[in-house]
Amino acid sequence: MPGGNGTGPAGGGPGTGRGKGQGQARGRKSGKAAGPGGNCTCPNCGATVAHQIGTPCYEVSCPKCGTGMVRK
Repeated sequence: MPGGNGTGPAGGGPGTGRGKGQGQARGRKSGKAAGPGGNCTCPNCGATVAHQIGTPCYEVSCPKCGTGMVRK
């Protein structure tokens, strides 16, 4: 406080910051992962293959038509 007489800048007490730290952000897809099981499905021809852990379905090619698979 300049001069020590109580005439310093306003604000600065608790609860005056932006957001106050409430709420919590979630990751992609609202924090819900698809899990290790399930199938990869071709959006083009409908063929399905078992999902392999560690490999996203979009990196797997359809065994029938070669299109990238999607998770179902």
